[in-house]
Amino acid sequence: MSSTTASSMALFIDGENLFATAKALGFDVDYKRLLEEFRSRGALLRAYYYTTIIDDQDQFSSMRPLIDWLDYNGYTVVTKPARQFIDANERRKIKGSMDIELAVHAMELAERLDQMVLFSGNGTFRPLVEAVQRCGIHVTVVSTIASQPPMIADELRRQADVFIDLAELRPSIARELRRSSTT
Repeated sequence: MSSTTASSMALFIDGENLFATAKALGFDVDYKRLLEEFRSRGALLRAYYYTTIIDDQDQFSSMRPLIDWLDYNGYTVVTKPARQFIDANERRKIKGSMDIELAVHAMELAERLDQMVLFSGNGTFRPLVEAVQRCGIHVTVVSTIASQPPMIADELRRQADVFIDLAELRPSIARELRRSSTT
């Protein structure tokens, strides 16, 4: 197949959303298998992975191996620090979103894409999906309706050209959950 006939595609992975969705379905994502699955579906130009990092040594060190592995194995990792604050009830809250970064990258790459695959159920992405569709891009959204409550906003699911339930991808992209020897 020549590169002119292969459909050019990019993955945009909302890391925290994908993690929460897979967890709700009871599995961990094998990111090597995920990349292989989508490379088999077209010419993969880029696979972006977005996540915030808490400025807390324990959380950062637990994320570091995944971030490093993704960075060395075909993903473009985009991170930024999350902000911590104390709410009115004196509880520590964490605020951080990669939505703008994801949207900017999607629009920058739009002229080179035929397909966009968005791994998120966040309804705030509906205007982005609508905008890239106006550029002629076919948009697939990956999330789940198999959990209670569903992990995808109805308006995002309706806007997508194709919706893939993460539960359907499980056989292709899941890795076995590791049992901790310390529990």
